[in-house]
Amino acid sequence: MSATEHSINLARAAAQAGADKKAESIIGLDVSERLALTDVFLLLSGDNERHVRSIVDAVEEALHKAGAKRKQREGFTEGHWVLLDYSDIIVHVQQEEDREFYALERLWKDCPEIDLEITESIESE
Repeated sequence: MSATEHSINLARAAAQAGADKKAESIIGLDVSERLALTDVFLLLSGDNERHVRSIVDAVEEALHKAGAKRKQREGFTEGHWVLLDYSDIIVHVQQEEDREFYALERLWKDCPEIDLEITESIESE
C-alpha cells in the first residue's frame, strides 16, 4: 500500500514551505510499506540552528493551515535535528552535517521517492 493522497499533499505543503525558507536537499520518501506508524518521511536541510528553526516554523505554519495536527516536536531547542510528527508524515529538519552523518535517505533507500512538486518562490528571486 502506498502513501495516501492526503499524506502526499501534506508533504508537498511542508516541502514548499521549507523551500520558501531556502531549505536544501528536500526529499520525500514513501515509507508506508516499511512502517505502520506513518506514510511519509520528509527530509530538509538547513545551514545552522537559526535556519533550521526558521524552516521548522514555516513547515508548522503550512501544515497548520492544511489542517494537520502536530503530535510531537523534538529537538527544536538545539536546532540540529528537529523531528515533527504529524502521524501521516514525519518531518526531519537537520543541519547539513547531521544530515550527512545520519544519512536517513541511505537508510531508507529502498523506499520510493515522492514527487514533491516544489515551485520556485517569489522570495527566492
